[in-house]
Amino acid sequence: MAGHTVYTLSEVSRYKSKNDCWLVIDGRVLNVTKFLEEHPGGEEVLLESAGKDATKEFNDIGHSKSAQNLLLKYQIGVLQGHTLKNNEQVGSTEEPKKKEMSAFVIKDDLTPKYAAVVEFAAPLLVAGSYFCYRYLTPSS
Repeated sequence: MAGHTVYTLSEVSRYKSKNDCWLVIDGRVLNVTKFLEEHPGGEEVLLESAGKDATKEFNDIGHSKSAQNLLLKYQIGVLQGHTLKNNEQVGSTEEPKKKEMSAFVIKDDLTPKYAAVVEFAAPLLVAGSYFCYRYLTPSS
């Protein structure tokens, strides 16, 4: 962890106001002051967790991958005694490379659009004609 700022939880607990809001998620110390107004759940959610370890709350919500990547943007250090998982870099704002996905569509349906209407209307027309014929002709 050489070269990275290490904070204790008591140091983080001093920053729990709207003007200076820090919290800890997965051992990362985050300064989310500038993110308060942008947070989709409202600033109150972040202020409730300000100055403490909010890992459980963060994980319970089920944040998206992009929200998890935002942690790196607002990270200012690490919590004392915490080691980052998977050799992740502290303060890195680089997004992980996404796997490219290719897709192609095979359109082999050459029937015209009106064919669906004909397929629906033709049986109704035949059935209606039959019942009209039976109704109009005298029975013997």
